[in-house]
Amino acid sequence: MKVEALKTEQLGDFRAYCKKHRKELDDSFLYDEDLQNFKIDGENPTYILTDVSGNIKGAASLILNDYHRKGKRARFRIFHCEFHDDQFYKQLYEEILKHTNSLDHVFLFVPLLNQKLQDVMVKLKFDVERYTFLLVREDIEVRDPAIPQGFEIRSFRPGVDENAWCMVRNGAFSKLKGSETPITPEMVAKMPVESDYLDGGMMILYENETPVGVVRGSDDEYEDSPIMNIGPLAILPEYQGKGLGRVLLRAALKFSKEKGYKRCVLCVNADNEQAKALYLKEGFEQTEGVVCYRYELMQNEK
Repeated sequence: MKVEALKTEQLGDFRAYCKKHRKELDDSFLYDEDLQNFKIDGENPTYILTDVSGNIKGAASLILNDYHRKGKRARFRIFHCEFHDDQFYKQLYEEILKHTNSLDHVFLFVPLLNQKLQDVMVKLKFDVERYTFLLVREDIEVRDPAIPQGFEIRSFRPGVDENAWCMVRNGAFSKLKGSETPITPEMVAKMPVESDYLDGGMMILYENETPVGVVRGSDDEYEDSPIMNIGPLAILPEYQGKGLGRVLLRAALKFSKEKGYKRCVLCVNADNEQAKALYLKEGFEQTEGVVCYRYELMQNEK
């Protein structure tokens, strides 16, 4: 067995390996489209574990795009070995670490059902940062959003509303674990051209002419069926506690019905108890959970 950097001629085998094992992992970046667009470059350092015949038996790949670099962190796309041998995981990880200069930490999500990988994370000295739950709402009645007087929901206008979107999202998430890094207008401008974009699915809540909340509904897949993903849903801190989150949530649910979706899905941090309570009251049910493991890179320098 040996660990080596992924080569272009091995891309097909790498994609096949990711597809084979994605149900054991957090598959956020292992969808078919993500894998088809995957490139071997500085944003995607990737190493594989191969046997004597060249077959892939393990893989480690980081996401090092501009957003993550801005937050001085990197997220694992995949970290997996068919042989749950600590030494193989360690070898893969040591190679990946060579690409983490100037970063503060790396992180990955592990399904709560994958106890073997959780055990590996502990042995590699990763710490638990947070727990996140996946909530699904089935095809049940949607109540109309009761928009307070003086407020209005408007559809996002590409080329016009990028700054407003950033102002609300960044202000609302500045202290939310995992989302503290601000997004940029350039990042928002890319959303309407992405394959999961739904026309009218990005909405901004205004008080008069002041943007105070945002919500996005995008095309997704869950358990091999179409589903609308809701997120982000954000309200500026000074406007929270006024029922405006429920207004935007119901607006998104109504939009999903209009688009013909039978189900909606969203994610919420376990410590965001207020948001989770809202989602449960509005008909969502918890279906899955993941734990976010974080490795402080300064540990490696000691």
